[in-house]
Amino acid sequence: MNKQDQLNMIKEDFINCQKILLAIGDETRQSILLVLMGTDCQTGLRVGEITEQTHLSRPAVSHHLKVLRDAGVILMRKEGTKNFYYINVRTELGLLKTLVLDIDKFMQNFY
Repeated sequence: MNKQDQLNMIKEDFINCQKILLAIGDETRQSILLVLMGTDCQTGLRVGEITEQTHLSRPAVSHHLKVLRDAGVILMRKEGTKNFYYINVRTELGLLKTLVLDIDKFMQNFY
């Protein structure tokens, strides 16, 4: 693959990752993700539990969870009237890995 093809692929990677990068670029959402990473992926946490661990207000946590969900970074599991949030490790975050790997391959040509 030539240099221009690689750059075009990286450009496409960036476009695919735009929502994810915006979602995880916020410091508050990063703290929520860190809290979620400290739990069992299958179980997840409820808004109240995230609120306790991040010391954010419930409306703030709900807002940030919505942004993360809309970007595909986290998922929600319903159990009756309870909602449990957990990190979506298999799909959208994988796009970031692809982006970083493609940039790494490109940069290896210069070293």
